[in-house]
Amino acid sequence: MGVEAHATNERVTGRRWTVRLDPVGRGRADVRVSCSRPACAAQVLPSAAAGRTAAIGHLKAHLRAGPAPRPSAQCACRAEECHTHIRPAGPRERPVPWRCGGAVVLAVITDREGRWWQVMECCSRCAAAHPTAKVVATAPAAEAPARGDGFRTDAAAPTPPGGVAPPGGPAATTPTFSAAGPHFSHTATATAAGTAVPQQASAPRSDHRSAPRSARPPRRRPPRGRIAQRLVPHDLRPVALRDELTELGELFRAYQARTEPDLAMLADLHARKAEAFHAWAEATADTGLRLDARRAEQAAATARLQHLHRIGQAPDGEGPAVARLLTAPAQWNHARSVLAHVADNAPLPGAEACLLVVMVTLRTAQSGVGNLVGQDIKGLPLSDPEQLVGQLVESGWLGISGTVEELIASRPENPTQITVPSLTPDEDDPGPFTFGRKLRPKLSGWAQRVVGEKKLRKGKTEAGVRLLALALATGSDGEGRLGPGGEGIGVDTLSSWCAVDPDGLSPLVDRLTAADWLAEADVTDTHLTGRLTERVLPLGCPLT
Repeated sequence: MGVEAHATNERVTGRRWTVRLDPVGRGRADVRVSCSRPACAAQVLPSAAAGRTAAIGHLKAHLRAGPAPRPSAQCACRAEECHTHIRPAGPRERPVPWRCGGAVVLAVITDREGRWWQVMECCSRCAAAHPTAKVVATAPAAEAPARGDGFRTDAAAPTPPGGVAPPGGPAATTPTFSAAGPHFSHTATATAAGTAVPQQASAPRSDHRSAPRSARPPRRRPPRGRIAQRLVPHDLRPVALRDELTELGELFRAYQARTEPDLAMLADLHARKAEAFHAWAEATADTGLRLDARRAEQAAATARLQHLHRIGQAPDGEGPAVARLLTAPAQWNHARSVLAHVADNAPLPGAEACLLVVMVTLRTAQSGVGNLVGQDIKGLPLSDPEQLVGQLVESGWLGISGTVEELIASRPENPTQITVPSLTPDEDDPGPFTFGRKLRPKLSGWAQRVVGEKKLRKGKTEAGVRLLALALATGSDGEGRLGPGGEGIGVDTLSSWCAVDPDGLSPLVDRLTAADWLAEADVTDTHLTGRLTERVLPLGCPLT
């Protein structure tokens, strides 16, 4: 008897494992998905988005296949002597050493950047102390032995198939376990937790053929809504508040299933939740609901601020969220007009010639005359700068004072004067550009910053990649999404701007992704979709 009691009181350590998303190497776009469980092999995916999808799918597979949390499991977080959780209210309230408080649950904890996901079998108090924890399953509550201790006798237990009673006679007992396995982002209901529905014993009928007293079907309560891990009471009044809470719960779950975030929509949902929870708290005098309402207000403000930052707007009373190099829509349109002009009027084929023509055009755009030094040309990714400049001179598009060798060797204290006859205005032709003398150096400095960006320069990217960076900087919206409304940019347009075939565009996109310029990029037969990373948003010229 003593041995059995000792075995019953033994506590097993709660399960704990982690799924991670790590970069494969520096400057590479592919990622590695790994799981701490011994039987799981690491997997390499081509992008962070694909890796995140695979990691979440791997975690869900574990949750579906694994067992439910065990009522007697030792809290995995408490087992490591974690001291960051909620303490008892008084000095005399000492919890048992294997549990902080509450039922044993299976919780999923993740970091805010989405780089790792950890599943932990712990107490509900420990799960509540983690701001990112989501409870996916709850162990059945263990009762005292005098009340059944989670067991039921054969009199209440169902008879197995075939009508054979379990061994041990009428006194034998059968433990009840969770009827459903854990589901990701889902809280176990009372039925899944193994809570048995009590049945009233009926007196034996004298005539087994007698009909029931009432033929009416039993009354069913309407389904209860769920929002923020809370069940909406079916008898909550007013009815409009109950319907609003139920609808909000469905909207939040639909938002979580979206493939792309919409911070403006999320802010509106949190604002509605705050208002509904305030009304719920007034109707029920629940302090916890008031606290949840305040947290929803803070979440709405944070999401709205993030949305303004992403679209380049500023909150009321503050400066611009993104300090862009070119600040006005007119400047952004002029930058696009220069790229479009060069794509249509480049005198020589090839990406290197197109890049050099763009930089020279921005130096001479206002009057057709400008200055150039050797470093301006040698700083570009050109395989043979002297030959390329000589070809531009021979074609008549470029004129220089002196020889090509003197231009390549010139220094800032002795620049070389250059002319572009097609850009020189006269009485009959004012030139292709309408911006003034003060804007020209701003546009030239912007292009120089994009083309000479640190990661593009260190990665020794070729001229086509630099041209693509210029094109995407002028072809994204305020949030960095490519194309109007994030619908993408036409492949034909980009190939003409970059002076490459449409089939050669995909390698250039991969180089920009590796240089942390592009994220979530996808090249189809017709469009390039994706977004600029946040670090290069200041170089962008948003579409208006």
